[in-house]
Amino acid sequence: MAPLSAFSAMLTLFALAYLSIAATVTYNFNITWVTAQPDGFSRPTIGINGQWPIPPITATVGDRVIVNVQNQLGNQTTSLHFHGLYMNGTTHMDGPVGVNQCTIPVGGSFVYDFKIDQPGTYWYHSHDVGQYPDGLRGPMIISDPAFPYKDQYDEEVVLTLSDWYHDLMPGLLKHFISYANPTGAEPVPDSALMNETQNLNVNVEPGKTYMFRIVNLAAFAAQYLWFEGHTMQVVEVDGIYTEPAEAEMIYLTAAQRYSVLITSKNDTSSNFAIVGSMDQDLFDAIPANLNPNVTGWLVYDKTAPLPAPALIDSFEPFDDFTLVPYDRQPLFEKVDYSFNLDMKMDNLGDGANYAFFNGLTYVAPKVPTLYSALTSGNLATNPAIYGKSTNSFVLEKNQIVEIVLNNMDPGKHPFHLHGHAFQAVFRSAEGAGMYAGNETLSEFPMRRDTISVNPNGNIVLRFRADNPGIWLFHCHIEWHIASGLTATIIEAPLDLQQTLSLASSPYASPNSSAVMIPTSHIEACTKRNVPIAGNAAGNTVDLLDLTGENVPPEPLPAGFEARGIVALVFSVVAAFVGMGVIGWYGGLEIKGVKAGGG
Repeated sequence: MAPLSAFSAMLTLFALAYLSIAATVTYNFNITWVTAQPDGFSRPTIGINGQWPIPPITATVGDRVIVNVQNQLGNQTTSLHFHGLYMNGTTHMDGPVGVNQCTIPVGGSFVYDFKIDQPGTYWYHSHDVGQYPDGLRGPMIISDPAFPYKDQYDEEVVLTLSDWYHDLMPGLLKHFISYANPTGAEPVPDSALMNETQNLNVNVEPGKTYMFRIVNLAAFAAQYLWFEGHTMQVVEVDGIYTEPAEAEMIYLTAAQRYSVLITSKNDTSSNFAIVGSMDQDLFDAIPANLNPNVTGWLVYDKTAPLPAPALIDSFEPFDDFTLVPYDRQPLFEKVDYSFNLDMKMDNLGDGANYAFFNGLTYVAPKVPTLYSALTSGNLATNPAIYGKSTNSFVLEKNQIVEIVLNNMDPGKHPFHLHGHAFQAVFRSAEGAGMYAGNETLSEFPMRRDTISVNPNGNIVLRFRADNPGIWLFHCHIEWHIASGLTATIIEAPLDLQQTLSLASSPYASPNSSAVMIPTSHIEACTKRNVPIAGNAAGNTVDLLDLTGENVPPEPLPAGFEARGIVALVFSVVAAFVGMGVIGWYGGLEIKGVKAGGG
C-alpha cells in the first residue's frame, strides 16, 4: 500500500494530467410515468425518457455534469438529489425541496450543473415528498483514473438492491401519517429487487476478478447480501476507498454503497446464487405472504442449473466499523463544536406518529433555507431565522464538528449527511442508551456518508466544516423523512454569501464573481408562488419575526399517550362496525310475521 504522502502525490499528478481532458457530460431527462412489473405485479412507475429502470449517470473525476430536467409527470412535482456528492461550491444543486431549491412544477424545467471532484459509487433520486420509491432512483458511477485498485480487477458490475411496493407512495404516505396509524408502523415492502428485477443473471468468466459496485436504493429495507461460494474484498464504502477487508456477508442500509472485488472460480461446472435478504427486524409485522429474499446468480455455464440458495442459520454480516480508510486520515481529536441529536418517535395532537430530534419534528419552511441564508445578511448566522421546526445548526468555516446521536427508539436507523463524508468515531451496541463520552475512539476511523445506529444505542460522527452551504442530516428511511426525522446544517453562511447569489436586488452578493442562482431555479419558485427571500416565514422586514411560519400539529393534551390513541381508534372503528351491523340487521325482512299483525 502506498503511504499517505505518496498516495496524495499520485492523486495530484493524476488530477493535473486529467484536468486538460475533463469533459462536459450532459443528460436530458424527461421524467414521465411508465408501466413496470419488476416482480410480476404491473403498476405505474416513474421513469426517465419513457424507460424504467432509469438510466445510470456516469462520469469521470474532473468532469462537469449537466442534467436538464423536464417534469412531464402531469400530476406530481419532482426534484433530483445526487446522493453522496459533496457539491463543493454548488450547494444550490443538491436537490432537496424546501432546502436547496423549490420543487420542479408540473410542466416545468430545471438545470442541475456541477463539477465532479470525488470518485466512487453513488446514486441519484428524487428528494421531494417521499417520491423516489415509486421508481425515480438509479446508480451514479464516478470513475477514477487514480483508483488504487484499478489493476486488481478485470471488469466492473453495478448491482443495485431495493425494496418495492405495489401501492403508490401518495396513498401509502397519507395512511402512514394519520390517526389511523398511531404507532407509526411503516408499510412493509411487497418484494425485494436486484437491479430493479428478480432472478438476475450475472455472466462471469473463470479466473477473472470483478468489482461489484453495490447500491441499496431502498425506501426502507436494509439488506444482507452474500455471494455463495465466493469471498468479497471490500475496497470502497460510500465513495471512500478502504484498505482491503474480506467479507462473506455485508449489510447495506437504505442509501449505503459498497465496492467489493470477487474473483471467479476456475471450475465452470456450477453456477452460484447471489442472495439479498431484507432485514425483517425493521418491520413491525411480517405479512404471511412476504418473501424477504431476492436471488440472482453468478452464471459460469448457461446450460447448467441455477441452484436455489442454501439455508443459513443466522445473519452474521461484516462489521463496517472495522474498515480503515485507504488514506488513513487520522481521528479529528480537537472538536470545536459538538451538539446532540436525541431522537424518538411520538404522537402529536392530530393522533399521527412523528419523528423528533431534541423534541422537534422537521417541517419545511415557506422559503427554501438556502434562499434565507442568501438574503439575510449578517443575521444568516442566527439559527432562529430558519424556523424552529427546521432543526437548524449554524457552523463556522473549518470547525471540527461533532454530532452525538442518541437513538431513543427500539429500531435501527440509517443516517445520512449531505455535503460531507463523516468520520464514524463511535457506535455503541444495541441497548447502550445515551452516549457516555468516555469511550475509546479509533485512530483511523471509517468514513462514509450513511451509517446505521443500533436500537436504543448511539453514534458519534465528526467532520470538518469546509464546504459552505445548506446540508440536511436525516434518517434515510423514507417514511421517517416524511415524519420529520431531519436536521439542517447551515454551514459558514457568510462565506456562502460571498460565493453564491440571488441575482435580484437587493439580495445580490457584494462579490461580483459570485455564482448566480440559475434562472430555472428562480422560475420553479415563481410558478409555485414560493417566496425566495426572507426568513422561514417569508418575512423580509423583521427577520426575527417568524409569524406565519409552517409549524407541526399541536402536542397531545397533557396525560394523553399513544396507547390511548390506539384504544380510541379501535373504539371508533368498533362503533362504526356496530352501527353497520345494526343498520344491516334492521334492514332485513322479518319472516313469519304478516304485515298489520293479527
